[in-house]
Amino acid sequence: MVSDRDRTRAPGPVFRARGLTKIYPMGEVQVQALRGIDLDLYEGELVVLLGASGSGKSTLLNILGGLDTATEGAVWYREQDLTRATDRELTEYRREHVGFVFQFYNLIPSLTACENVAVVTEIARDPMAPEEALALVGLHERVDHFPAQLSGGEQQRVAIARAIAKRPAVLLCDEPTGALDSATGIVVLEALSRVNRELGTTTALITHNAGIADLADRVVRLSDGRIVEVYENRQKKPASALSW
Repeated sequence: MVSDRDRTRAPGPVFRARGLTKIYPMGEVQVQALRGIDLDLYEGELVVLLGASGSGKSTLLNILGGLDTATEGAVWYREQDLTRATDRELTEYRREHVGFVFQFYNLIPSLTACENVAVVTEIARDPMAPEEALALVGLHERVDHFPAQLSGGEQQRVAIARAIAKRPAVLLCDEPTGALDSATGIVVLEALSRVNRELGTTTALITHNAGIADLADRVVRLSDGRIVEVYENRQKKPASALSW
């Protein structure tokens, strides 16, 4: 059910998923990763997709991001039917509209933090300056450092800066704190919250960690390829108040 707050956020949802099913052939066995997912995501909200390993959350995120396609069902980004999009259209969609943050940072070791971000800004249509993106995640003093000179949390924040530097409408985060201890993870979550708040970027964050759920506007819990619960946090907690 869509809340009054959701209705006033935008004329329509940023994403509409209907009946999403995904089946992966594994030799003679077929693995059903998604089983008829219906979900709307709204402008500027931060949503946590919560579930255990194998619940389908990464598959759902990859379909929303145009990295994978559904076996059945449909998904729209605004008025664009991603289900019917060509490979070229999906590539353009990812380039123009979506930022990705993964569990592992995938930084280029031979480039500084600033240069790692510039890899994206040099091909984006309307990017922010790499230094601006790094300042937004609290790394204005680390722009000339190489990945080997940065902590794990700092490397992840460089990855976030790289993702947001092209000013994406959507930020999709796959276990962004999964490789970090809780104290470092909280710093990373603070950076993601700030991006969501200051840029208005629609943010979906997947995690198996229930302690992170209080950060979200809404929590979508998945199990065995299905959505089993959706609830809204009436009182969101700041990242600094989380514990796990």
